[in-house]
Amino acid sequence: MTKKRIIIIGAAGRDFHNFNTYFRHNPEFNVLAFTAAQIPDIYGRKYPKELAGEDLYPDGIPIYAEQDLPRLIRELQIDSCIFSYSDISYQKLMNIGAMVNAAGANFVLLGHAKTMIKSTKPVVAIGATRTGCGKSQTSRRVIELLMAKGLKVVAVRHPMPYGDLNAQKVQRFATVEDLKKNKCTIEEMEEYEPHVVRGNVIYAGVDYEAILRAAENDPNGCDVILWDGGNNDFPFYKPDLTICVADPHRPNAEISYYPGEVMARIADVIVINKIDSSVPENIQIVRDNINKINPKAIVIDAASPITVSKPELIRGKRVLAIEDGPTLTHGEMKLGAAVIAAQKFGAAELVNPKAYAVGKLAETFRIYPNIGNLLPAMGYGDQQIKDLETTIENTPCDVVVIGTPIDLNRIIKISKPNVRVDYELQEIGRPNLVEVIDDFMVKHF
Repeated sequence: MTKKRIIIIGAAGRDFHNFNTYFRHNPEFNVLAFTAAQIPDIYGRKYPKELAGEDLYPDGIPIYAEQDLPRLIRELQIDSCIFSYSDISYQKLMNIGAMVNAAGANFVLLGHAKTMIKSTKPVVAIGATRTGCGKSQTSRRVIELLMAKGLKVVAVRHPMPYGDLNAQKVQRFATVEDLKKNKCTIEEMEEYEPHVVRGNVIYAGVDYEAILRAAENDPNGCDVILWDGGNNDFPFYKPDLTICVADPHRPNAEISYYPGEVMARIADVIVINKIDSSVPENIQIVRDNINKINPKAIVIDAASPITVSKPELIRGKRVLAIEDGPTLTHGEMKLGAAVIAAQKFGAAELVNPKAYAVGKLAETFRIYPNIGNLLPAMGYGDQQIKDLETTIENTPCDVVVIGTPIDLNRIIKISKPNVRVDYELQEIGRPNLVEVIDDFMVKHF
């Protein structure tokens, strides 16, 4: 039998999951390479033999930069390339497809039926139409409602394995100290810390079947698995309730980004978030699109009201706004909670940090030139974290407004006066998540 020669196009997440569920131990295929994009400096590694399966991949599988794809297809005589990452416009998606086809290979998208894993526990899945819609606060709200019912909730987060892949096979986070022990990046801490400070356990890693089985048997107990999705990907686990968050700050994204439209189509519930800071015309566009592609979905209106620890420090001042990194980069948002807080509490000026950025942060601005007058909290590695600290110090401002989900003061030294912005999901009217969770409880408990 001639094996089909495969490259998996990824970004250190869905690509590994697609391999593990569809290709690992399958003698019909020979996966010769992964490619990597979106995340800085994650190529040049190997997917190790211990995770790939030593029966078919005794040397592991090399990971290359996505820009090498045409050369790899030709040199490795590839039959098919499996596209396996998220939050990408249809235009860019098909640009990659055209590049693959032009090099002579098939361009393949795997569906969820072959890649979702079945849990022994009920699963609630939270996803979105884009990065930065408000998945995290929606997940926190759902967990609070489930815990109020007396249930033990174990969250599992979409992967962010940017370090030693073997060491990250299964990761469990129950305390802030666990984040330090596992040398988490800023991006990881932004997702994990809000869970552990509220008293629930969160898992992540590389091998999501092994992660699921560990979560189901967590030493603190487990009644419900909550899938906390990343970017706009669809779940790795088969859900019993699927909730998708949409963002009227980016209307039409729900029908023009992959796989966000998949999420919008499979959702039982769609939360239109940020209604408090969006214009009515954009809210209506999102509402109309949802009605066209998923008219059976329950639609919940929601806001993300912000609070600031010391709003008096903002009024009349020159503000450096710091926002969640991925929301600004591949999420393409031009503002976030810090900018909204600066505007709401009367800042005199938003200082543009581009001219003061150094190292990896300066490179980020070159790669994403449309980032607004704000600073992405990029921290995928030690050098980026150091460059973030230096850029903040270099930027002439009166106060730093931090819109990230974690307190950056724990990670870097900020000598300037600074305030944190907090935001939670707030449903408006009915239907609401209380009713959705009540119905979930009737069906599964």
